[in-house]
Amino acid sequence: MKLIRSTAIVSSMTMLSRVLGFVRDAVVAQRFGASAETDAFFVAFRIPNFLRRLFAEGSFALAFVPVLAEYKARGDIQALRDLNDRVAGTLGAILLVVTAVGVLAAPALVTIFAPGYIDRPEQFAMTADMLRITFPYIFLISLAGFAGGILNSHGRFAMPALSPVLLNLAMISFAVLGASFFNPPIAALAWGVLCGGLLQLGLQLPALSRLGLLPRPRWGWAHDGVRKILRLMVPTLFGSSVAQVNLLFDTLIASFLMAGSVSWLYYAERLLEFPLGVFGVALSTVILPSLSAHHSESKPEAFSAALDWAMRVASFIALPATLSLLLLAEPLMWTLFGYREFAGSDVRMAGLALSALALGLPAFILIKVIAPGFYSRQDTRTPVKAGIIAMLANVVLNAIIVGSMVLNDYHAPHAGLALASALAGWLNFGLLFRWLRASGAFIPRPGWRRYGIQLAVSGVLLALWLWWASVHWLSFEGESVLIRLLGIAALIGIGGLIYMGSLWAGGLRPRDLLDRPAK
Repeated sequence: MKLIRSTAIVSSMTMLSRVLGFVRDAVVAQRFGASAETDAFFVAFRIPNFLRRLFAEGSFALAFVPVLAEYKARGDIQALRDLNDRVAGTLGAILLVVTAVGVLAAPALVTIFAPGYIDRPEQFAMTADMLRITFPYIFLISLAGFAGGILNSHGRFAMPALSPVLLNLAMISFAVLGASFFNPPIAALAWGVLCGGLLQLGLQLPALSRLGLLPRPRWGWAHDGVRKILRLMVPTLFGSSVAQVNLLFDTLIASFLMAGSVSWLYYAERLLEFPLGVFGVALSTVILPSLSAHHSESKPEAFSAALDWAMRVASFIALPATLSLLLLAEPLMWTLFGYREFAGSDVRMAGLALSALALGLPAFILIKVIAPGFYSRQDTRTPVKAGIIAMLANVVLNAIIVGSMVLNDYHAPHAGLALASALAGWLNFGLLFRWLRASGAFIPRPGWRRYGIQLAVSGVLLALWLWWASVHWLSFEGESVLIRLLGIAALIGIGGLIYMGSLWAGGLRPRDLLDRPAK
């Protein structure tokens, strides 16, 4: 029950953040639409956001938490505090240098990540200016991730999971109240990002102080724990965030496509990130400290049982989420973003990207679950191998799929970028799963075949309902906000009842998804 209770806490807090994230995106879509200006902001936001996922949620967390669990298992509180102090000082110093370089080299970064803007001087300059404002976010959010790692390792999951709410509130406030004070108005969003980073870090410091673990930053390059974390971080910089690397590569290619392509992909990814963040990241956040503790305490049966539980829960969640995003892509876009400056053509283009990207959602969620199975054992090389193969496959698939679309004058080649990312995600998951089984660290518990049949039957019934209802029941274009919200809520609500009801009829009970200790 402990794992599922912790997952529920993280999921509920993340749910609040994601809902506010949708409000934020709806505000941005209504006020700024999908244009060259919004494309410029999304590139300026995506670069530090990409680094955030590599450092705060990716490589640092995956390297720091297992080492922290190792020190915690020794029972020496002074050694634990010294580790935190040294990591804070070393990480902070490195991040300061990275931030300074990023701010000074903003034009070079735009050239690398959005080369299509080079021939559009005004858009290029706007992107570089906003990147100088948003780039310090990586310093603030990485330190917030460090604080969250300490809190998570001590069973305090709520505060770190709640902190993204502050970023969304800051961006909404700047968009609604501050846009008129900036030229161009879209720059208000960049300042909102910076303010949100300050708030996210500030929120977690009192919680650390109450635990008596508020770090006193000290340089610690020679400290054994710091050196171990840095050694583990080098490969995880890539291996933990292949999906984000692929999406960033998609942005690079999209910068050469028609205006609005970056924005359409952004809105599609935002909808995909709702189930991925609420459930995938929540499961990953909770399972990593547990797996690290089981490994440190030499409990292989408990280690395997925790992974088995996480994969069952991930599959239970990923199936209906994927079907909903795939079959309700356009209705969801109409409901959340299709107002004012975000025209019907934008809705349809973003919907195509979402449908393609949704095909990879189960893989993205399952990667979040099984990757900690390697990192918790301090095996950072295997995920890197899978990541490199998946990334190369994504490049090849982009060339084949998008190239074919462009040559055949397909009206939405950006959707090919999303499809390539989805296929690369499945390849990444398949490799990780195969190698995890081969290592002997994961031995599936009995009942997977029956569970798979239950999910498949329920998924078919859900898909039939969503397809019929979206085609024959409701139309979202031209309807009021209330009608759209009620309509999509009814569609998803009834679909949820069908899915859960069929699982119940097939014999699945809530106790089957509870985390039970290995015997």
